Amino acid sequence: MKRAIIVGATSGIGREVAKEMLNDGWILGIAGRREEELKTLQALAPDRISIQILDVTNEDAPGKLHQLIDQVGGMDLFFLSSGIGKQNRDLNPDIEIPVFQTNVTGFGRMVIAAFQYFKIQKGGHIAVISSIAGTKGLGSAPAYSATKRFQNTYIESLSQLACMEQLNICFTDIRPGFVKTAILNDANNYPMLMKPDYVARHIIKAIKRRRKVVVIDWRYALLVFFWQMIPRWLWIRLKIQTKRH
Repeated sequence: MKRAIIVGATSGIGREVAKEMLNDGWILGIAGRREEELKTLQALAPDRISIQILDVTNEDAPGKLHQLIDQVGGMDLFFLSSGIGKQNRDLNPDIEIPVFQTNVTGFGRMVIAAFQYFKIQKGGHIAVISSIAGTKGLGSAPAYSATKRFQNTYIESLSQLACMEQLNICFTDIRPGFVKTAILNDANNYPMLMKPDYVARHIIKAIKRRRKVVVIDWRYALLVFFWQMIPRWLWIRLKIQTKRH
């Protein structure tokens, strides 16, 4: 039976991915900040789920990750679902800086730990949730879109590094569109809104197929295709709103 570690499993997409993997027969280690939510998920299959309280913004997170790996008995897949983001046209630093801390520093901290583990283990799979927001700089959510671009580039860089060092590490960069999660407080105001369980099923398929980059779903793939074709001079004159995960 394969073993997966899911960081950010207490709600939203991470929680639904954990349920899908459980149904698929995986042994899971789930981590997040809220102990009660972790215990609720663990109750679904106590014999196959281990839990660990973990905050990616804390320096002790890699150590806690390794504790969880030991509890599970190893790790074949590392899945990172932790992320925050809000609209912030006023550039309030109390909003911007936590986004940097979670989506860049926290993200890097956990992906580095997983990479080093798989390097020693001689192989593994790292899958992360980024966003279509990394495609272009979004004026309504500067920190969010910039940090998602960082995640896209970092995973691409690590993919090349693994190839350079002849490491059998697979990477999957998952880029959803709008998803109905707690982060979208006014979710009903968003177009093409997707449910977390729907997104989770697409994620499982992408992981099984060892996809490198996947945009969820086809409507957003089409949107991103056209976004990429818009020249910079025109893009900066557009008014695009986003509050996505």
